[in-house]
Order: sequence, then C-alpha cells, then structure tokens
Amino acid sequence: MKEMSIGVFTSVGAGLGASLDFVKELALDNVQLHTPPPEARSPERTQELKKQFEDADIAITVVFAGFAGESYASIPVVKDTVGLVPAKTRKARLKETFEISDWTRAMGCDALGMHIGFIPEDTKNRVHKELVKVARDVCDYCADNGQRFHLETGQETADGLLAFIEDVGRDNLAVNFDPANMILYGTGEPLPALRKIGSFVKSVHCKDAKWSDDPGVAWGTEMPLGEGEVDIPLFIFTLKEIGYLGPLTIEREVPGEQQKTDIRNAVELLRTLR
Repeated sequence: MKEMSIGVFTSVGAGLGASLDFVKELALDNVQLHTPPPEARSPERTQELKKQFEDADIAITVVFAGFAGESYASIPVVKDTVGLVPAKTRKARLKETFEISDWTRAMGCDALGMHIGFIPEDTKNRVHKELVKVARDVCDYCADNGQRFHLETGQETADGLLAFIEDVGRDNLAVNFDPANMILYGTGEPLPALRKIGSFVKSVHCKDAKWSDDPGVAWGTEMPLGEGEVDIPLFIFTLKEIGYLGPLTIEREVPGEQQKTDIRNAVELLRTLR
C-alpha cells in the first residue's frame, strides 16, 4: 500500500460497514473489517472470505471485534452494553475476543481493534483496575498471534486514554483514532487529543460529526466527511505532523444509498487532501 492509502470500514454479515462489492467498485486496496458473527467464522467460511479479499487484492488492516448484545442507542446504553467493561458479559466476551484474535490471524491480519467500553478515568477505581488486567490479557494473547490491539477513541478523554495505556504497559497496545467519536461522545476536541496521543496511533477512522447541545449526555450528530466540526483538512495535516502515514479508513455509519454516496464523496475529498 502507498502512504496514506484510502480504505473503507467494511462489514460481512454484521454492522454498518460497506460491502466488499462496493469496496471493489471504488477500486480501493484496503479495508478495516468488522468481525462477522460466530457462525460465519468456521474454518471453511474463513478461507472462503480470505480468498475473496485476496482475489480482489484488498488488504485487511484491522479486524474490529463486536459482540452480541451491544447497543449504541444512547450514551448511557453504550456504558451498560459495549465492550469488555460490563461485568455480566465480560468473561464470555473475553473468551470470544481470544477467538476473534485467532480468526484475525487466520484472515492474515496483524491488528485487532475494539471499543473496549467506558473505562473509569479514576485509576484507583475497581473497574479501572479490572480493565487494566483484561487489556493486558488481550494484549498478551494478541502478541502470541503477532498482533497489535487497537483501542478505538471516543469513550474516554485523551488524558484518560493515556493513563490507561500507561497502566496496561504493553508494547502492542495501540490506538485507532476516530476524531468524530470524540465529538459524538463529548469527550474532547479531537485534534488536540490526536497530538497528545499521536505516538500510539496506528490506525484511524476518517469520520466527521457535529457537537450536541449537551455533550457527554446526548449524542452528537455524525455527518458526511468534511461537513462536520472535525476540520478534516487539519485532521489530515495533523496526522502527517505526528508522523502517521498509514491507511485513511473511511467510516460512515448510515445505511443504504446514502452511505455509498457519502463514501464516494469522502474518497474524493481525501484524494484531494492527501
């Protein structure tokens, strides 16, 4: 892949990512891939899917884990249902995370990504300490598979994320930086945050959003790339400034033809800005 090669967040059987057929239509050479459901991760289905990407000459740069029962209906619901934070689902989801890491290796990808959930920023908090251990376990398992573990931004401040990364203390722990998520969740201005955690950024989402009237309580609004309050030209400049030259992965979380239109426009915008 070339420096800052443009890609798309993709789904096969789950999630709001673009389809593989649409990625081929766009003539792009890389994607991030949302993990398909367990029934689609059999050895036979895995080899079929891997061959589809290989035949299309499309690289999978990060596989993103998702779990049954997660909901993004509201910020409070996210806190209760998403990632490895909820105690009632943590053990089962950690086991599935290890399985997804194995699946990621089988797909030929060296990075596993996740919204790990709302980690308390108080480092003395019991849940914070529990999640440090959980993240270490995931990092160690990923390391055995030759992988990095990417935490997606949004559900924590830059300072909180840095403190967590320091507490975990694993060299293969990295960040998937999504500037829009920081606006959507109301956790901070994205570009100063990017500069602050830049050394850990190993993948990105190119996504845009507008702030809500009640940040941190009510969702902001996702927007087509370039129409929100991220400042996408400055975002690309800042990525170069911190030394990030990896894939620029477009994510647009709306369904149907609107998604296709917005992704096409995003590709053209990024080609101009690079």
